[in-house]
Parts: sequence; C-alpha cells; structure tokens
Amino acid sequence: MTTIMPQGELLRRAVKWIDGQRELTGEPVSALINKAAMNFNMSPKDAEFLVGFFKEREESPRN
Repeated sequence: MTTIMPQGELLRRAVKWIDGQRELTGEPVSALINKAAMNFNMSPKDAEFLVGFFKEREESPRN
C-alpha cells in the first residue's frame, strides 16, 4: 500500500536525514544527497533542489 505525502514532506525528511547523517558520519553533503535520493526514492529534480539548498545554506552568513 502506498502512502501519499504532502508536497514537500519528502524534501523535509531528506534534509533532516542528511543533517543527522552529517553529524554522525561526517560524510560530504554530495555523497549524502546521493544516498538520500536513493533512500527516499527522489526524482532527479528533487535531488537537484537539495544540492542548491545545501550550497546556499553553507554560503549564507551565520548569525
């Protein structure tokens, strides 16, 4: 049986998973995005969004 998730929920879960894995393993974001794309059965467009999201987040100044 397939569960329908609200639009964006998959990306939110992937971001949380990537952040958690970065803390645990210290793996590079690019490798974790590839793993998240497979684990969460994401489209290439969703994976591309994650690349941009994490790139922007790392470039933005922290308070």
